[in-house]
Amino acid sequence: MPKRVLTGTVVSDKTDKTVVVLVERKVKHPLYGKIIRRSKKYHAHDEANVYKAGEVVRIEECAPISKLKSWRVLDKLGGVALADQPETVEA
Repeated sequence: MPKRVLTGTVVSDKTDKTVVVLVERKVKHPLYGKIIRRSKKYHAHDEANVYKAGEVVRIEECAPISKLKSWRVLDKLGGVALADQPETVEA
């Protein structure tokens, strides 16, 4: 059976070797038909602590690593945290 691969945004990198990834999906409401957003947070394994908050990453399902972690970060797709962007001063 193939492993699931999801794309989401890192919302927390405070814990050691772990990042919290927010994955959003859009679904159609069963009765009203409106498109609504559903989101879920996944704890993913980050062995080298290289991923920071705000980055867009791909995560892959794996065997359980701990109580909460059953996902592993594959790679970074893009995105930079707002705190990491240099400030521009206009004169």
